[in-house]
This record gives sequence, structure tokens and C-alpha cells, in this order.
Amino acid sequence: MSLFVRRNVTAWGSTVLAALALLATSCAGQDGVASPPGEGPSTSATPHGHVEGAQEAAEQQSRLLLNDPETGDTRVLDLITGKAHEVSRTTGVSELTTDGRFGYLHTTSGTRVLDGGAWTVDHGDHVHYYRAAIRDAGRIPAGAGARVRSDAAVTAVTGGDGRAALYRRNELEKGEVGDPCTLPGTHESAVVPYAEHLIALTAEEGEATKAVVRDRKGKRVASPEAECENPRGDAVTRRGVVFGCADGALLISEDDGGFTAEKIPYGADVPARERASSFHHRAGSDTLTARAGRRAVWVLDVTERTWTRVRTGPVVAVNTAGEGSPLLVLQDDGALHGYDIATGKQVSRTERLLTDAPGTRTDGTAGPAIEVDRSRAYLNDPAGDRVYEIDYNDNLRVARTFDLDMEPTLMAETGR
Repeated sequence: MSLFVRRNVTAWGSTVLAALALLATSCAGQDGVASPPGEGPSTSATPHGHVEGAQEAAEQQSRLLLNDPETGDTRVLDLITGKAHEVSRTTGVSELTTDGRFGYLHTTSGTRVLDGGAWTVDHGDHVHYYRAAIRDAGRIPAGAGARVRSDAAVTAVTGGDGRAALYRRNELEKGEVGDPCTLPGTHESAVVPYAEHLIALTAEEGEATKAVVRDRKGKRVASPEAECENPRGDAVTRRGVVFGCADGALLISEDDGGFTAEKIPYGADVPARERASSFHHRAGSDTLTARAGRRAVWVLDVTERTWTRVRTGPVVAVNTAGEGSPLLVLQDDGALHGYDIATGKQVSRTERLLTDAPGTRTDGTAGPAIEVDRSRAYLNDPAGDRVYEIDYNDNLRVARTFDLDMEPTLMAETGR
């Protein structure tokens, strides 16, 4: 059965061919396995927006990837038709992540790569929506604890030991993992593809952790002057790449080929247990959320360079669409709560949605999650074998309930 999801590639636009050409002469190309520059359809010989092997759709193809680590049951829930499609099982999954098109099911023995088969290409003034057959793209050797970050040309995989490797997107799109290129040294953070470069945090022996910018050959091309003690968590925004640090956040931005680093401090000493360690946000938004310990939430406005701490009570999961939308917090009462970020006041609340009382979720563990796109939020109820669709602009109204034939313990939204 065909399964479709979409991908929103914020960095693709009109530069995708240039990015792929750059990769062809990069670190991956040195192994002799990169596609030659110019390979693929010519823009003069094919219609604008043509993608070989894919069909263009009239609307976005939103999907949820779902997994039950115990049974291995894995589904793709089509949010347009409401149908759940079965794919091959993967047991022992500790974390399910996505870059918008590909799902990454992390296990102790490696990471399964699942191509959802649908995506969005954003050209700035217009977009194209595509769909193709879903398929497995193989396994990446890095297992539990690996951090996967992507752009239009490369997928960077950083292992728990800090070593990183690059995989070419055009190989993954063909259904193959391909041969990776190993980057030099070790990293204190995930390696994040950004602005046709690779951004990471690294620490030389006896020195503080600082940002490093590499080209896709792995060569260091810039070292913005800023430190980031005890880095945890990262996110890509329209303003740049954000890393969580002991004293706040570090923002790495690019302008006309140059890279700068800027600290966004908390403004006060924050105990380690209350620091932001994992960011959640709507793709394309500059408003980031993170747990601030057990009973509060951090909201980082990257545009305004400000942190806001919202007291909420026991936090299980958090997210927001940003841009004036409510802060969404799943609390230990099993209900979803909405807060006004500016005032910190609760403005809406659902009835109890979760079948079992949820425990507090920690990074990398199974549990309820909140996924957010431009108009809806999604909350998984593992014990109830269901997923809720929430209209967060209408008092947290439950718009739809999707009943499933498996426990959706892990959930990630694709195609945003």
C-alpha cells in the first residue's frame, strides 16, 4: 500500500542544485561515490518543479509516524484521509525522530531510516508538493543516542561518542543509505547542516566549548568567538542555529557567507536541572520551547533574543506554534493546557485526554508528545491506542480522534 508524507525543506528553495553540486565535490565526493555535477533532470528539458519518480500534489501531505517499541508495530497515519498504514516492524526503538521527510527509528543496534515518500519544496514565493512510494532506506550504524540533522543536500549523524558522519540526501531519496563521509574530530553537540555548511560545538583539549563552522569537506572555515558551557539541545530557526548552553543559548547566524555568534543569556543563574535541554517548536518558527525543570517551561523568542519562564505545574510535554499562538503544555493530570506566553496565565484547558496518568517525560524516552503544525496540534495517547488532533486556535478544541490498532508510544510529525 502506498504511504505518503510531505517534507518542508526550509533551505531548499532555488539553491538546491547549487547545494547538491557543492556536495558532489565535498567530503562525500572524495570517496568517489557522489553524483557528478549536473546529474539529474535538466531545468531546460523538464517542467519547472519536476522531480523524477514523484507526482506533484495540489496540497500538503501531512503524516504522523508512530511506533510501539515493545511490539515493533509501526504506522504512518495519513492526516488527510485519516487512515493508518502499516509498515514493517521495528522493536526496541528508544526514540523516533524526523527531519520532515525521513523518519529515524533509533535502537541499540542501529537506526532504521524510513522514507515517508512525500515532501514540500519551498521556493520562497511558491511551493511544490510531491508524493512517491514509501520505502525503507536502510540502516545507519549509529544507534541509540545518535542525533540526526539534515538539510536539502546532506544528513549529518552524530553518535554518542561525538563522532559525526555525513550521508548524501540524493542517496537516501533513492532508497539507499550510501557510503558516509566521516568528519574530523569529536563534537560536544549535534552537527547541524545550515547555510550550505556544518555547524557544531567542539572543545579542544583544555579549552572551552566553542562553535565551529565547517564546509562539507569537513574543513574548518570559521570559529565564531563565543563559548557554550555544557551544551544540550539544538534547533534550526530562520534566524540561525540555536544551541542550549549552561547560561542560556548560543545563536549562530549566517549573512552573505559570514558567520556570527551571539549569546542569549537567561539573565540569572539557573540550576542545572532547570536549564533548557531539548527544544520543541513548529518547523519554521522562531519561538522555541523547553522544559524548565519539572514545573515550568522556557520560551525562547529568537527574534527578540529573550527568554520567558512560564510556571505551569508538572510538565509532561510542551510545544507551541509561536507567532501569538498559545503555549501548549501536557500536564500530569492528562489534560492539555494553553498558556498566554506574555502574561503566563492559563487561557484554555481540555478535559483529561490520556487514558493513563502520564509520567514526566525525559529526553529520549517513550511517552506522550505534542507535535505542532500551522493549524493543528497532535497528542498521542499510548494506553488509549489513539491520537488526538487539537485546534489550538479554537480553545484547544478536539477536532478529530484517530483510533488505532496499536499503541502509539512514539510519535513524530512529517511533512511540516
